[in-house]
Amino acid sequence: MFKEDRDELRFSWSDLGNIREGRPNLGDSTSVTIYRLMQYTLRDVLIRKFGPDMAGDIYYEAGEKAGEEFCRNMLNTELGFEEFIAELQKTLREHCVGIFRVEEAEPNSTDMTITMGEDLDCSGLPMTDEMVCDYDEGFIAGILKAYTGQAFKVRETDCWAMGGRICRFKAVRK
Repeated sequence: MFKEDRDELRFSWSDLGNIREGRPNLGDSTSVTIYRLMQYTLRDVLIRKFGPDMAGDIYYEAGEKAGEEFCRNMLNTELGFEEFIAELQKTLREHCVGIFRVEEAEPNSTDMTITMGEDLDCSGLPMTDEMVCDYDEGFIAGILKAYTGQAFKVRETDCWAMGGRICRFKAVRK
């Protein structure tokens, strides 16, 4: 499934397997601690092998692919914008990813400011003086791309790890 050399991403939703069958007793949940243990040890190895910029790029690209797949498989892309955002908010909360809000959206534009409270990736982290939500940036960009059919660049402007108590992202259509 993952061992061959290739240039393009080939992940598909079916790669997640049948969780109900494989985890009949433990189910679909795990702790944030265990999720972050995987995420931050992987990030540490990527930084050591490739440097912080490349590690951030890898996390962004992976997040973007995950966001596209999440949107296509968990959300109704036929909904109007307000209904879609409401469904996205509900789904992210149900899956304990975070509390998603569109803080500002430009009229007649797809550019927007988005916040994520109680973020799965960083809420509660110690101060590090760096933005750490590369994966979230990509995840949001992927969701927006799958919904609109247009590419977005998403950048974090406020982060828990920088002293904020909410993560804020600026999404700009490419």
